[in-house]
Amino acid sequence: MTGRDYFRPLVQCGPARPDHALGLAGGWGWFSEVEVLRRGASAQIIPARDLPAEAAGRLTTPRPQVAMMTMDRPRVMGILNTTPDSFSDGGVHAAEQDAVRAGLQMQTAGVDLLDIGGESTRPGAETVAVDEEIRRTAPVIESLRATGVDCAISIDTRKTAVAESAMRAGADLVNDVSGLTYDDALAPFCAARSLPVCVMHAQGDPETMQQDPRYDDVLLDVFDHLAGRIDTLEAQGIPRSRIIADPGIGFGKTLDHNLTLLARLSLFHDLGVPILLGASRKRFIGTIGNAPQADHRAPGSIAVALAGLAHGIQILRVHDVAQTIQAIALWRAAMAGRQA
Repeated sequence: MTGRDYFRPLVQCGPARPDHALGLAGGWGWFSEVEVLRRGASAQIIPARDLPAEAAGRLTTPRPQVAMMTMDRPRVMGILNTTPDSFSDGGVHAAEQDAVRAGLQMQTAGVDLLDIGGESTRPGAETVAVDEEIRRTAPVIESLRATGVDCAISIDTRKTAVAESAMRAGADLVNDVSGLTYDDALAPFCAARSLPVCVMHAQGDPETMQQDPRYDDVLLDVFDHLAGRIDTLEAQGIPRSRIIADPGIGFGKTLDHNLTLLARLSLFHDLGVPILLGASRKRFIGTIGNAPQADHRAPGSIAVALAGLAHGIQILRVHDVAQTIQAIALWRAAMAGRQA
């Protein structure tokens, strides 16, 4: 892919939209100019009207509904870790009743999607046995459904058996930090059951990913990896309409890598699928925001989330659900000049 062009819409969200501007992916953003990126060459800015037809289609086509969620407004995925050792909230929701209580609180706050995970993916984390991961997640999902939670639920796992148990318990989507590369059976399983998937980029696995990660060009390398994974998943029977992409902030990336990705996040719309941003409470937020303790990073996490919305990112994966939903409501109203 060395000689190809990459097209990054320069997204605007304000009320003064020119007649010649193009709508971004059926959402709240629009663009009249595009940054053209190419490996080993300087970036160029071109008018949106000069886009090749195929690229214009990828950028402007409204994204289809995924797991009961339309993609025409920002969506919030609430993080619900049932692990004893997650990097920011390990142990808080390890007991089933505590996890269910937290899930109900997130639904009351207006969350769109609950992401249930039973295996920590913090740097240095070890793999959890399948039976233990099922024990941590499936009963929580089942109890959430039994207590009336009707928002979408995703299972954050790399393993087919865990995903299968979660689906039986009431989950709707598979969110895999390995991009469905860890377990060869997972993609065929999702294809056979018409399950949506979120495919994330990570360099290495959680045990090793922060040991000196390197890239030729982090932005284009991550993009190419995700584009390749999406093509592979389509070939395995998962249509693009059921795929979400996540550039994997903090997964095998330094602080500088993360900032490079965040500055040009809108490039990932060129994949033609909804984009998820999961930066909540990550280490770089603590470093830049002088917040060594992870659960003190809500302000910085919300700042990054709103920056993602300015790039047109459709889904935000967050710990601080109620605060983020409030911030989104005010951001949308301030950008539009009216209450949404």
